[in-house]
Amino acid sequence: MSSFELLPNEGAATGFGYRVDYRPAFPMATVGLAAGASMAAQAGAMVSMSASVELTSKMEGGIMGAIKRSAAGRSAFVSTFTAGREGGEVVLAPATLGDVVPVRLDGEYLIAASGYLASEPAIDIDTRWGGSAGFFGSNSLFILRASGSGVMFLTAFGALHQKKLAAGEEYIVDTGHVAAWDSSLKYKTKKAASSLFRSVTSAEGLVAHFTGPGVVLMQTRNVEAFAGSLSPFIGASSGSGGDTVSIFG
Repeated sequence: MSSFELLPNEGAATGFGYRVDYRPAFPMATVGLAAGASMAAQAGAMVSMSASVELTSKMEGGIMGAIKRSAAGRSAFVSTFTAGREGGEVVLAPATLGDVVPVRLDGEYLIAASGYLASEPAIDIDTRWGGSAGFFGSNSLFILRASGSGVMFLTAFGALHQKKLAAGEEYIVDTGHVAAWDSSLKYKTKKAASSLFRSVTSAEGLVAHFTGPGVVLMQTRNVEAFAGSLSPFIGASSGSGGDTVSIFG
């Protein structure tokens, strides 16, 4: 079983220190890099950086790797920030509302496609097929596999909650709330209720059935449910002239 630890808002690792501010609704992570140290991040995650930091962007994993990342809803490119001789800082933030959580990984974890923000170069991030019943934590049939040892930053829609499962313990989570889980955990996806009708009428579609031991991380809000709650206000007809109105003006 992999070792996985949620870290405090502020800390240090080999080659860098970090601080996460404004949690859990509007967080951003400030990473202070030592001379020559690097941090990999999802493309588009940068808020700001020191002039001494060099940003490079490349298509890691070649064309197939880029295709898999694009299919998972991520950029085809990966950004790497490397500090110069005097060191420097880079500030990162996710594209959506919700938490940024620093974690320490030793082993292998599976992450919802939208849940990755940044990591040490020692951690390998790969995209894999999550199964036709997937959609874990986001509208994607792909999930991410994080492997190695080091610190990475995860994102969640809402806050992040962890559930530790003992050996043989079973636990069910709505797939829209699944953020990450230990790769050693056994899981299968199925309907929330015994029949399709009951699943639909309960407004609970698919769930993930986990069997321990291991740790499951859940996001406290569901992106799809949130989008559905906004639908009555977006693109609604005005009723008179048929013009479209929007809560965004």
